[in-house]
Amino acid sequence: MNAIAPTLIQKLQQLPQQRLAEVEDFVEFLAARETRTVAGASLGESFAKLDKLNFPQLTDEEIDAEIQAARKERVSPRG
Repeated sequence: MNAIAPTLIQKLQQLPQQRLAEVEDFVEFLAARETRTVAGASLGESFAKLDKLNFPQLTDEEIDAEIQAARKERVSPRG
């Protein structure tokens, strides 16, 4: 990247303001896509680790009970 940076900066400096805004939008898009890619890979690794644990799957009723317990804990006064 260091070898590309001076050339890239020169090219950017020659662009009109409207095109610079487009470049900025595109760079933000690329950064967001990279963040999603890394997050997706991390999530996939987490799922793989969970699969290796061989825990039995939760039933719908167990999931509902967990959700209700979390909601109840969130709204109850902390003391």
